[in-house]
Formats: sequence, C-alpha cells, structure tokens
Amino acid sequence: MTNSAARLAGRREWTAFTVLLLPLLLVSMDVSVLYFAIPAITQELDPSATQQLWIFDSYAFALAGLLITMGSLGDRIGRRKLLLMGATAFGLASVGAAYATSAEMLIAARVLLGIGGATLMPSTLALVRNLFEDARQRGQAIAIWSGAMTGGIALGSVLSGVMLNHFWWGSVFLINVPAMLLLLVLVPVLVPEFKDPAPGRFDLLSVPLSTTAVLPVVYGLKEIAAEGLEPLYALSVAVGLAFGFVFVRRQRSRDDAMVARALFRGRGFGAGIALNTIAAFAMMGSAYFTTQYLQSVLGMGTLEAALWSLAPSLLIGAAAPVSAALAQKTDRAYVIAGGFILAAFGFTLISLVGSDSLWLLLTGAGVLASGLVTVMSLVSDMALASAPAEKAGSAASLLETGSEFGGALGMAVLGSLGTAVYRSDLPGAEPAVRETLGGAVATAHQLGGAAGEQVLALAREAFVHGMQYAAWGGAALLLAGGVLAVALTRGLGAPAAAGAEAEAAPAQPSAQTAEQGAPLAG
Repeated sequence: MTNSAARLAGRREWTAFTVLLLPLLLVSMDVSVLYFAIPAITQELDPSATQQLWIFDSYAFALAGLLITMGSLGDRIGRRKLLLMGATAFGLASVGAAYATSAEMLIAARVLLGIGGATLMPSTLALVRNLFEDARQRGQAIAIWSGAMTGGIALGSVLSGVMLNHFWWGSVFLINVPAMLLLLVLVPVLVPEFKDPAPGRFDLLSVPLSTTAVLPVVYGLKEIAAEGLEPLYALSVAVGLAFGFVFVRRQRSRDDAMVARALFRGRGFGAGIALNTIAAFAMMGSAYFTTQYLQSVLGMGTLEAALWSLAPSLLIGAAAPVSAALAQKTDRAYVIAGGFILAAFGFTLISLVGSDSLWLLLTGAGVLASGLVTVMSLVSDMALASAPAEKAGSAASLLETGSEFGGALGMAVLGSLGTAVYRSDLPGAEPAVRETLGGAVATAHQLGGAAGEQVLALAREAFVHGMQYAAWGGAALLLAGGVLAVALTRGLGAPAAAGAEAEAAPAQPSAQTAEQGAPLAG
C-alpha cells in the first residue's frame, strides 16, 4: 500500500522522466565509447602511453571526484538548473573532444565531460525522486533508471563501433550533441525545479576534501586491479582514506555540512548505500573477466565481443520491473536478498565456464546482472525515499559515489584474485606471458606456429582457472550480501508498512521552490 497522501504522477511526469533518461544513457555510454576509437585516435593524435591512459581514465576520475560536490550544489541552486548547466558543458565538451587536434586537448575535453557527467548523474536521480511522490511509481521509475544505466555501458561500445565503421573517430563524441540539445529544449518545459529552501552556506573547504578523499582511493584501486599491489598504489588508497576521515569529521561537526546528517536519520539510507556498493563490486568485478574472456580467450574482435555482450541485456530488461512489482507485495528485504542470491547463482555458472563456453558465460553474466540490477534498483529507491526530499541531490550523489568505490574495489579484489591464480598456473613462463593474458596473446603472436599455440592455450586455461576462483569469491560475497540485506532492511518495505518509513520524507511543498508552479497535470 502506497502513501495515500502522495500525488500520483501523470503523463507529463512520465514524459519528463523519459527525457531524463537521455543524460543517464549518455553518461554511462561515455564510460565505454572509446573502446573502438582508441586505435584511430592513436594514429591521428600520436599520444604517449601515459596520455593514452589518461584519455581513458580522466573522464571517470573527474566524474567520481565531483559527484558529492555536484549533488550538494544541486540541492542549493536547483537540480534542474544544475542539470541544464551540466548538459551545456557536456555538449560543448563533446564538440571539443570530437575536434581535438592533440592528445592534451582530448584529455582536457574528457575532463570537462567528466565534470558535466558529475552534474548529470545525481541531478537526474534526484529529480526522479522529486517527480514521483507515490512509492509504487517511484519504484518503477528507479527500476527503469537502473536498467538504463546498466545497458548504456554495453550500448556505448557497440554504438562506437558502428559509428567508426562509417565516420571518423570524433563522431563517437558527437553522438552526445543532439541528445543534449533536445534535453536543453525539453527539460525547462517538462521538468519542474526542486531545491532545498534552506540549504545554509556552501562549505567550500569540503569540495577539495571530498575530491581528495575519493580520487586517490579510486585511482589506487584501479591501478591495483591492472598492475598488482604496488606500494605507490597502496599509498594512494591510504592517502584517500586519510582525507576521507577528515572529510567525515568535518561533515559531522558542521550544521551546513555538504553531506547533511539528516540523510542518515532514515534507517534505509546507510543500508542502501552499503548494499549498492556491494552490488557495484560484483558488477564491475565480473566485467573485468567477461570482457577479457570474449576477446582474449575466445579470440573475438572488439565489435563482435561488444555485440555478444548485449545478449545479457535481455534478462536485465525484465529484472528491474519484476523486482519492483515483487517489492510491492512482500517485504523488500527478501526481494533484495533474492537478487543477491540470483546474482550469486550467476557467478556460480561463470565458475563452470571452460575455455570454449560462450553460451554458459553469457547465461551466467545475464543471471548475475539481473540479480544485481534487482538489488541496485530496490536499494536506490529505499535510500532515496529514506532521505529528506530537499536533500535528494546529496543522497543521489552518495549512492553514485558508493558505486564508484564498489566498482573500483571489485576490479581490484576479484582481479587480483584471478591474477594470482593465473600466475601460479604459469610458474616457468616468460615474464610477459605470466604478467597478463594480453601479454600472453602478444607473445603467442610473435612466436607463431605450434609454440605460439601452446603458449596461448596454457595462458587461456590459466586465465579461465583464475576467473573460476574469482567467481566463487564473488558468489560468497553476494550470499553474505543477501544475509546483510535481510538484517539491515527487514521491515522497511513490507506491504503493510509501505509509505511509513520509506515515505518518512515525502516531497513536501516546502522542499520545493516557487519555480515549481502548479502541480503537473496528468
């Protein structure tokens, strides 16, 4: 039963929600859009090895480092206003990236894209929280939002490959421009403004503190996943955690904190962030292996691998709406736990994959992703509903930041586990072969003939063995996540209580500005 006092969203709100999916898709697509373009970019701009890495990573780092700041800023100046500012910056940066004449210019454009993305992600989710006051409708909307975000990453690499078959490398960035122009036209018409009516002073010192808390940790974890546990990367994580401690202390001692203490008064908010982080851990940890399996074990080209990676989306598309419906009929704690168990079963299927098991891998990946999208959509809804409506931007930014941490940690932990097994299976191999599967593929091509085939076969078997161990580790974590979900969230979403604590902070008129105007007509 939903909150009887909540106004039901009509056609206009759902149309506005559809428009808000545009920036979400584009931001998630930009994570993977360079997969095909980098060879052409390398030929055209001649970046150094370090510059090539920054072309990839600068977007994600800027996005992760500014999420908390932008969520808080949106609460203060208005989420719609921040969304429009971010869309403008994203569109202009896309044009700059498309016509970049040097590696430095492209890196700068990617940083600006990340800054724009950091405004778009929390703004869209916060506006969804404000548009849908009814718990049932909001759950449906966030389920669609979660599925679109997951699908956008897979779609980005495929769309990139298609564009590059017909146009030059810069076209992968120009995809963003028409969508952003459409957003700038439709959002002022369809989406009302929401903001905190009494936000207090903006704490400028917390901006660099939050950035230096997030970035070193994300950077260190990503590098540990790629290069192993080196002292420099461990130090980077430690520095980030130290700044994080200072940031948290500051937030707890200030009335005008960037992260308001009121967010954590609802029992579901902290639990939602924790469970969402676990789900992101598993999602990105599995992707670390599945993408390599398709390309380096099965020998697929990048476009072919990207097309096959869309297959699990068929299951993902059904998972979120079904989970939202189930959560209206039973305690959502058990639906969330069921999502974790389903995802753990997906990891179990992946643990059975051999060196030539395409369909088993795709089935396992689909089951895994379906379970995780179930978890992510329900815990996101729970966390946002538990937070005060006027703090929805900050709440959304913390959810997204948790996802960034979880994803980086998943790649680091599961990637390190798989790499350790891989290397232990190749004790006497050449350093390049023993380092990574990619190095083994390159060495095998250099050797050629029977010797190259033997090296490649041994390396592929070792990689699959490592993936199996990582899958068992991921399954164990997800089962623990299911137990934790029941312990932390039981009673928060039971049918008889829906609209109680979950609706403890509905969107009140006092949390909206006069700019909202009259209620939207259905």
